Amino acid sequence: MVEVPLTWQLAKFGLSVSMVLGLGAIAVRASPRIAGLLAGYPLGTALALFFIGLEISPSFATQSAVHTLAGFTATMALGAGYLVMGRQPGIKGITGGLLGGFAAWLIMSTLLAQFSFTRLSGTLVTLCAIGIFSWLFRTIPDVKSQASSVFSWPALATRAGLATAIIFIITSIAHWLPPEWAGTLAAFPVTMLPFLLILHLGHGYGPVATVIKHYPMGLGSLLSYTLCVSYTYSTLGLFWGTLAGFLAATLWLLSWMQLTAWYQRRNA
Repeated sequence: MVEVPLTWQLAKFGLSVSMVLGLGAIAVRASPRIAGLLAGYPLGTALALFFIGLEISPSFATQSAVHTLAGFTATMALGAGYLVMGRQPGIKGITGGLLGGFAAWLIMSTLLAQFSFTRLSGTLVTLCAIGIFSWLFRTIPDVKSQASSVFSWPALATRAGLATAIIFIITSIAHWLPPEWAGTLAAFPVTMLPFLLILHLGHGYGPVATVIKHYPMGLGSLLSYTLCVSYTYSTLGLFWGTLAGFLAATLWLLSWMQLTAWYQRRNA
């Protein structure tokens, strides 16, 4: 295992905290729809793949990104496990949800690690999973919560701390793993899971189930980012490849917002 310089560790900490707090602050001032879309922005995946490439090698990160495309299926399985086991309020529900979610994630991740994915097959697997999980979650009722408490500064600070800890764990473990597992870890819901825990603790199971219900349809931004960096890391390098990935994710996000706004006007 290569020793990681202290400056890289400090950069990882600073970027993780600032990105979560920055988008969280935007979400506070934005509409609920914009806040929901920003929740699916590729923060955790971007940080994990970037520092995997920086600490190990860009080629390793490129291989990992290909498997990240399929790894989002395991993330949706985590949501399903949380739904099944986290129905109780408070700490009991959070504990059950975490146990069920991690068990489902581990089972699905182990299954995915048995296959050698390409960009096409990895993307197709997740697209199929989006359809399946969206159908399974279709009957979950939409329950609103008070956004001010979810996006308060104490909640955002807690979320940033948890997300940073997960980033450090993922990038440290990646040194010991093949690209298949490193890529699946990079797809872990680094920023969404702390958000679910805070939401569950403050508002109960209903709003958490609503977020999980809509999560599969919000994966377009993550898929766009990951597919882009799987090409650009090897051609443009980590820095410019990451910027290109964020550009692709932002373009998809803006296009999706325009499409949904048009659909709402059409129905109105």
